[in-house]
Amino acid sequence: MKVIFLQDVKGTAKKGEMKEVSDGYARNFLLPKKLASEATAKAITELENKKASDEHKLETQKDEAKEIAAKIAGKTIVIKSKAGAGGKLFGAVTPGHIADAVEAEYGYKPDKKKISVTADIKTFGEYPAEIKFFQGITAKITVAVVDAEG
Repeated sequence: MKVIFLQDVKGTAKKGEMKEVSDGYARNFLLPKKLASEATAKAITELENKKASDEHKLETQKDEAKEIAAKIAGKTIVIKSKAGAGGKLFGAVTPGHIADAVEAEYGYKPDKKKISVTADIKTFGEYPAEIKFFQGITAKITVAVVDAEG
């Protein structure tokens, strides 16, 4: 029996895949637990349409990421911070702070987990950073940490 999987089934298939499975496995396990549905002509058409829609959505997101990466690449993001004696900051500048600064300046908030900084930012100065948008789409920026009072 041909079925379309509605959820991931370990060792069998991933969500959205269409596979041939034994009749007993489908009738006694997959269909009652709503892990899969029978692959009728209507269901196959819906699956193909959903895949095409998902691909289009992914392409659109990728294009947007390229535009934003091109806009941000090479720019300097200024972060104002307070420091004690000797220029040592009260706390460090984190990828979360960088994400907030990018959002304030460009209207796009990158995921803080996708911002990589080469060293801990604990003093005033300029530091290189890289923002990953998609696989293969990155933007290198400079983070300038300046005195909030100055």
